[in-house]
Amino acid sequence: MNNDISQLSPREVWRNFYLLTQIPRPSGNEERIREFLADFGKKLGLESMVDEVGNVIIRKPASPGMEERQGVILQSHLDMVPQKNLDKLHDFATDPIETVLDGDWVRANGTTLGADNGMGVAAAMAVLESRELQHGPLEALFTSNEESGMTGAFGLKPGLLRGEILLNLDSEDEGELCIGCAGGSNGRVSFACREEALQGDWKAFMVRVTGLRGGHSGLDIQLGRGNANKIMNRILYHGYAYHGLRLASIDGGSLRNAIPRESVALVALPGPMVQPFLMSLFTITATIKEELSAVEPTLTIEAIAATLPGSVIEESVFVRLMCALYGCPNGVVRMSSEMAGLVETSNNLAMVQSCHGKITIEMLLRSSVDSAKEDLEVMIKSIFDLAGADSLFEGRYPGWKPDPASSILKIMQDVYHRKFHKIAETSAVHAGLECGILGRAYPDWEMISFGPTIRFPHSPDEKVNIPSVRKFWEFLVETLRNIPVVDDFNLRGESGG
Repeated sequence: MNNDISQLSPREVWRNFYLLTQIPRPSGNEERIREFLADFGKKLGLESMVDEVGNVIIRKPASPGMEERQGVILQSHLDMVPQKNLDKLHDFATDPIETVLDGDWVRANGTTLGADNGMGVAAAMAVLESRELQHGPLEALFTSNEESGMTGAFGLKPGLLRGEILLNLDSEDEGELCIGCAGGSNGRVSFACREEALQGDWKAFMVRVTGLRGGHSGLDIQLGRGNANKIMNRILYHGYAYHGLRLASIDGGSLRNAIPRESVALVALPGPMVQPFLMSLFTITATIKEELSAVEPTLTIEAIAATLPGSVIEESVFVRLMCALYGCPNGVVRMSSEMAGLVETSNNLAMVQSCHGKITIEMLLRSSVDSAKEDLEVMIKSIFDLAGADSLFEGRYPGWKPDPASSILKIMQDVYHRKFHKIAETSAVHAGLECGILGRAYPDWEMISFGPTIRFPHSPDEKVNIPSVRKFWEFLVETLRNIPVVDDFNLRGESGG
């Protein structure tokens, strides 16, 4: 099979995306991609810089005759989410992404693809290197560490960029113009725990929950997919209540912004309870698989005999942990009352991990309503306070309030209709685009987010639709050609578009 994505059309975009797949760039490990892009701009003879928080900024002068057009910033982020299947040998810090052509889609071989947001980066690169496109003054802003903290967006200094229009290239439905997004906060809960020795006849098992689809904790949260941490807690609770199961260690989930696909727990059972537990596990597995059959066809739950640990987590902490996890909200908390089909508030119970005398729980809360997010924080804190745990909520970032009267929105709607003879949908997303943060430093920017069609980001099922990339590129090119002159733009804004 020919999997050479660099030959796909439009070649100028796919060639650059292929280069990005060869450069490891998980969140927090962006040195190589940062150096690559800064050198890319310098080799083109363009003004290029890296700011103090690791954002790359490249400036390109206007095409001849387009100097009076409004300045545009093309914005995307450097990093990608590192997720892989349990059986996949891949080091995101050193290994390139293996791409696979699959009909009209490009995906990766057992890992995340990095189309989020590599497609936006590749398109911006193609604009920067083109000598044929017509455009006004351009700046490309490649932000750092978007996926695990939005560090680049938070640290961008006011006055550094000169443009007035931000085109965020990080949306995932071609034909949609995104004009708003949710804000969020990171929740961290910790239980201090001692260990205690087991007395008598005990047997150990490694309980594994695998085969879940996972996905983006914002864009996919409404799909009702299984959460490995919730499923594992259900198994542990049942095993303790009916068979005296004890927990030695647990490791579930790996990223706040990815729905957890896998969880592994080392447990111990009294010898006489082994067979009853295994029989009941078979029954509860069948029940859970039936409940999730429509969305999780490859869910697997298994118990594998293991070496008996020297100790287990003290019983009182184990019980409080299970009860709190059972009560902790996960998934959609409330749908929007203003936009049909849009999630307003949610929580992703992302990680449950034991290590060095502590059990840590990580969550990502999202909401397009700040007061609702704050209320959810209090709800979760109350549950874990009752369980005797410590809770901390930090890394809060604002949402992006929609502006349906935006002048650039009207321009882009007209361009899309003329180009494709279809109406571009206007939407908001339950995800943390950087626009809300960037807009605080640059409150006068008009902002639109758009992109090609990407499915299942933040999971090894991530894929990008090939035909949509061509439409995304053509739409971007035509939009840049139609950016108005400064006076015309200001008049549009004053008249409400």
